[in-house]
Amino acid sequence: MVAGHLQEKKGYFYMVLSYPDASGKRKTKWFPTGLPVKGNKKKAEKMLMETRQTFVPECKPIQDDMLFSDFLLQWLEIAKPTIALTTFASYSGMAKSVIIPYFKEREITLSEIKATDIQAFYMKQLKRVKASTVIHYHSVIHRALKYAVKIDLISVNPADKVERPKADKFIGSFYDSNEVQALFEAAKGTLIEIPIFLGAFYGLRRSEALGLKWDAIDFQNNTITIRHTVTSCTLDGKHIQIAQDTTKTKSSMRTLPLVPAFKEKLIKLKEQQEEYRRVCGRCYNKKYLEYICVDEMGTLISPHYLTASFPKLLEKNNLRHIRFHDLRHSYAVAAIRAGDDIKTVQGNLGHATAAFTLDVYGHVTDQMKRESADRMERFIRTVSAG
Repeated sequence: MVAGHLQEKKGYFYMVLSYPDASGKRKTKWFPTGLPVKGNKKKAEKMLMETRQTFVPECKPIQDDMLFSDFLLQWLEIAKPTIALTTFASYSGMAKSVIIPYFKEREITLSEIKATDIQAFYMKQLKRVKASTVIHYHSVIHRALKYAVKIDLISVNPADKVERPKADKFIGSFYDSNEVQALFEAAKGTLIEIPIFLGAFYGLRRSEALGLKWDAIDFQNNTITIRHTVTSCTLDGKHIQIAQDTTKTKSSMRTLPLVPAFKEKLIKLKEQQEEYRRVCGRCYNKKYLEYICVDEMGTLISPHYLTASFPKLLEKNNLRHIRFHDLRHSYAVAAIRAGDDIKTVQGNLGHATAAFTLDVYGHVTDQMKRESADRMERFIRTVSAG
C-alpha cells in the first residue's frame, strides 16, 4: 500500500499519494476529494485509506533480469482480477511477509532463479512452520513462475523440479452425542447458538452458517437451501468481510431438511428479531435484515467474532477444546455411525465427491469395521465356550 496524507487547499481536502516510479524515484500525485474541510475530516480519511489501497503506481516493465521479488509483486497485481479476493489476500500476505523478503535479500533475478534456490527456501521455512504452510508458499511461487513461462520470460518453471514437502494427513477432532448435547446446552441463549446448531446438526461451514438468509428457509416445504456465504480476510492490514451468492464449490450449493426442532427455534428467533427492531427503532441496523445470524442491534455476526467466541464458550463451560469447523466432523461421524451411506453424507456436507468424503472420514468407517470384527470375535468365543 502506497503512502499518503491529506492536504488542505482552497477550503477542500486533497489526497496526496507518495510512491516510487519505474526508475525508483519518489513521486507524488494529488487527487481531489470534493469534500470541504469543515466537518469532513473522517470522510476524507476514509477516502484516503481506500485510495491508498486501490492505487496501483507505475511499475517497471516486467523483464527477465528483474529481481524475482519485484516480479512477484507485479504478478500479484496481475493475478488479482483472476482469483477470489480471499485467495488473493492469502497469496499477498504470504508473499509480502515471507517469500518476497527472503528472495529480495538474496537479490536473485527472475532469469537466475533455480530449483535449488526454491528448495533452500522451503528447507529454511520448514524449521519454523508446518509442511502444510510451505505447501501454500509453493502454490504462490509455482503459479507466479508459471505465468513467467506463459509470457516467455523463462523457458521452464523451476518450481516443477522442486521436492514439495508432504503434509501430514489431518484428522479433525469431533464431539460425541453427549458432548454435542452439552454444547447445545452451553450455547443456549448466546449470540452464537444458531451458528453452533448449524455446524453440529447440519454440518455447515462457518461461512455457510453466517451467510444463511431468511429467504433460504422454506417454512412451507420444510427445507433449508445453502446458497450464500459470508467470509473474511485481511488485506494490507485491513479486515475485510465478503458476502456473496456463491459457495465453496458447486456441490456446496445444496438443500437440507428443516427438522421440526430447528424450525421452531427459527420461528422464535424471527419473532425476537422483529421485537428488537421495533424496540431499537432507528438505531437498529437495517443493512442485514435478510440474515439470520445477527445480534440484538441487527449487525451481522462476523466470522472473526464466531471464531474468537467459540473457544471461550468451551472454556467457560469446561468443554473439550475443538475448532468450530470440527462441528462438521461431529455431524459427519454421527451420521456415518447412524448408518448414513457416504454418498448421503457427501451431499449433506457439500463435498465435491464421495471419494473426498471417504478419504476424510475413512478412519471412522475403519474403526466401525474393527468394532464390528471385535463384536463378532467375542460372539464366536462365547458360542465356542458354550
